[in-house]
Amino acid sequence: MNRTKFVSKEEAEKNKRYFILDASGKTLGRFASEVAKILRGKHKPDFTPNTDTGDGVIIINAEKITVTGAKEARKVYTKYTGWVGGLRQTPYREMLEKKPEYILEHAVKGMMPRKSKLTRKQLKRLRIFKGTEHNMQAQKPIAVNI
Repeated sequence: MNRTKFVSKEEAEKNKRYFILDASGKTLGRFASEVAKILRGKHKPDFTPNTDTGDGVIIINAEKITVTGAKEARKVYTKYTGWVGGLRQTPYREMLEKKPEYILEHAVKGMMPRKSKLTRKQLKRLRIFKGTEHNMQAQKPIAVNI
């Protein structure tokens, strides 16, 4: 009888790699779902949902991400300061100028499953950079075209 193979924490740590992805010209939601898939490890044949089998992702050219339809004019990022009347809303265009890294981080975080310790650990391996320069050469990233 064949048994299902579950990956142990030690085995998963040995097989970690980093991938470098270029966001220029990519659609936000489709790109974020691919990144979330890599962070979780669903691209590997030995995916185990309760173990961190995912790889790290380095995203470059964050400011060149695109959205479809009227989202560029209508999409709004909302946060609440905790004070009375502290609702802060930032339009997509303004956020793209100020913090394009946040746009991708927010989208990828929304694509991850439940908000748990495992999800937070997997999101720590997500690195997002403006432009083509990054400081992650020590991880020996593999360039991937999605």
